[in-house]
Amino acid sequence: MKYLALMVFSVFFISCKQEKKETTKEEVKNEEKVAVVTSNYPEELQEVFKAHGGLDTWKNMGTLTFDIPKPDAKETHTVNLKTREDKIETAAYTIGHDGAKTWLLDTEGTYKGDAVFYHNLMFYFYAMPFVLADDGIVYGETEDVVYEGKSYPGVKISYNPGVGASYKDLYFIHFDPETKQMAWLGYSVSYRSGETSNNYSWIHYNDWQTVNGLVLPKSISWHTSEDGVIKGLRNTVPFENVTVTKEAKSASFFAKPKAAVFVEGKIQE
Repeated sequence: MKYLALMVFSVFFISCKQEKKETTKEEVKNEEKVAVVTSNYPEELQEVFKAHGGLDTWKNMGTLTFDIPKPDAKETHTVNLKTREDKIETAAYTIGHDGAKTWLLDTEGTYKGDAVFYHNLMFYFYAMPFVLADDGIVYGETEDVVYEGKSYPGVKISYNPGVGASYKDLYFIHFDPETKQMAWLGYSVSYRSGETSNNYSWIHYNDWQTVNGLVLPKSISWHTSEDGVIKGLRNTVPFENVTVTKEAKSASFFAKPKAAVFVEGKIQE
C-alpha cells in the first residue's frame, strides 16, 4: 500500500506539473509582445516616443478610454487600439465606427455635427505622439516654432495618397529640446475641401499624466495664430477618467445597434 500510494502521488504530481507547464505556455502566448522597429522613424521622433513611455509600450496596448466633459453632459470615448474601431457615448446619442463604416444612434435627432469627421478626431489629438507612428506616414523636416522666446524643434508629417479620410492633411509635431516631450501640434485640415490648406491651427501640449506607463495628455489647449506666429490661448479641452489596458474590446462592442444608422461624410474630391 505504501508503494501504491507513492505511485499515485507521483502520477498526480507529474500530471499537475504538466498541466501547469501548459498553462504557462498559454499565458506566454497571450502576452506575446508586438515587435517595434524604431529605426523606421526619424531619430527626433524616436526620442519623443521614448519620453512618453515608449512606442513598444503603446503598441502592446489594446483599449484606450477617456471622458471629455461638456457643459450639458460628457463624452466617453473608447478605442480599440489594434483595429481602430471606436465609440463615443453621450446621454443623448452615440457615434461608432465598426472598422469600415461610421454609425449614429440618435433617436431624438440631437446630433448636428459630422459623425464621420468627428468619430476619431479627439482620439487622434489625444493619442499624440503615438499615432504619428501609424502606417502610410511620410516624415520630413520643418523649421522650429518659437513661443515666448523658446524654440521647439519639430518633424513634418504628411500622408501617402489614399491613407485615411483626408490624406492631404499636414501635421507638425514640435517637442521640448530638453525633456523631448511633445509641446506643440500644428495642423491643417483638408477634410471638407479635399485640398491642402495653408490655414494652420496650433495645439499646446503641456499638461501630462502617466497612465499604465504612458505619458498622455491631461488637457490640451488650442492657441490662436497670426501669420504663422502662435498667439494667445483660445480654449482648453480636459480629459478625465483615462484608462489604457492591454485587453482589446471585442468587435461586438463597436457594432452598429439595430436602432442606429450608417452615415456618410462630407468629403469633397
